[in-house]
Amino acid sequence: MSWPAFGEAVYWFFAVLIFVYMLIVIFFYTGLLGLSAFQLKKESRWNRTMEHDEDMNAHYTKPVTVLVPAYNEEKGVVDTVRSLLSLRYPQVEILVINDGSSDGTLETMIEHFSMKPVNRTVRRQLDTAPVHGIYQSNILPHLYLVDKENGGKADALNAGINISRYPYFCSIDGDSILESDALLKVMKPVIKSGDNIVASGGSVRIANGCDIQQGAVLSTSVSKRPIVIMQIIEYVRAFLISRVGLSRFNLLMIISGAFSVFQKKAVIEAGGYHTDTVGEDMELVVRLHRINKEEKKNQQISYVTEPVCWTEAPETMKGLQRQRSRWHRGMLESLWAHKRMTMNPKYGKVGTVAFPYFWIVEMFGPVIEFTGYLFLIVSFFMGEVYWQFGLALLLMMVLYGSLLSLGAVLLEVWSLNKYPRPRDMVALFFYSLTETFWYRPLTVLFRLFGIGQWIFKYRRWDPQERKGLSRPKVAD
Repeated sequence: MSWPAFGEAVYWFFAVLIFVYMLIVIFFYTGLLGLSAFQLKKESRWNRTMEHDEDMNAHYTKPVTVLVPAYNEEKGVVDTVRSLLSLRYPQVEILVINDGSSDGTLETMIEHFSMKPVNRTVRRQLDTAPVHGIYQSNILPHLYLVDKENGGKADALNAGINISRYPYFCSIDGDSILESDALLKVMKPVIKSGDNIVASGGSVRIANGCDIQQGAVLSTSVSKRPIVIMQIIEYVRAFLISRVGLSRFNLLMIISGAFSVFQKKAVIEAGGYHTDTVGEDMELVVRLHRINKEEKKNQQISYVTEPVCWTEAPETMKGLQRQRSRWHRGMLESLWAHKRMTMNPKYGKVGTVAFPYFWIVEMFGPVIEFTGYLFLIVSFFMGEVYWQFGLALLLMMVLYGSLLSLGAVLLEVWSLNKYPRPRDMVALFFYSLTETFWYRPLTVLFRLFGIGQWIFKYRRWDPQERKGLSRPKVAD
């Protein structure tokens, strides 16, 4: 075989491989989109307000400790705590864990909430960095502050678990705000199903552009920054398509660390959060699935659409790159740590369906997509037959990226509708159609960078720049 013929054979081999891969992914996500629409329609029939009021007065509502790990969160931690103080929930305690911050996080908390040192019994069930002291608010007796040496987010959460009094804990980020009924809603599966639910996650939305004052979201609005708008669309797609669909079959392997509830007993028996990964939330969920199957328990990990946590998103390319590279590296660390579950029938559908999906679509997706972009460029310079293939590949990329994102936005309008202004909806529709042409290639590169970090054993947690959540809405 001549070199030109060999080169053409190699080209078409990879071309068919990319084409088939894209086709499979499109069918898979389209199926998830339809399944999510069906599930959301089913949920829309419930009288949610009445049900939540009944749960609020129910004697079987489980007490919850809210854990807020905070490292250099001076600008946003007060607003986060204020939002927690307004939670509609019968019995809750709030623990802010200052993880050796180098800014004024500790001093800010003590000053704003009039906190004094207290003696409190701590059951050291999980190993953590040393705790220097525990403070309690003089004016809000259910608010506590833990001061400890820096050990990372996972270590801070483990310290909070040791100190917490209640059988369930809710972990949220120090730059996030919960809606007043969010905790009640995310605990609904636990209230209805009891101990079978070991973890439950809610929705996360982006706060940039919203009017937030004193820890309360007064009005929601889409940011004017294109990079933030695309993240809004991306979050909607991730939560309303992937998680709704996977949750239906107990296949969730990620519930957001920004807002999730866990059964404390199950987490302690599993060994707590692992501190050797930046994806501690996913790793814990995967470990709970593994233990569930190995010990033949009938435990569930659920996702609830309605409860919403508002969080601060990166507004610069550098910030977005750090976040997405870290997320992808954390996912790879989690999958690799539990790689024996892949295609292992011992672990049921989690091993035979969820793991292959995360390896092929989520993990190696950026590699295939990047190759597809290269083939797309090459195809338009190699003659008519190649050009036609390149056009077909481009249409598939538009269908995979832009049109599925548009479908997710339609689901958002139909279900939660957190952005009710018509001009915001128009912006989301318009930008979702542009995703394939600029935002998706960028995130593909950022995720590839995360794979490179894992290969070269880069283990640092790159901090995000915070501006704080209290931002009055700028008049149009």
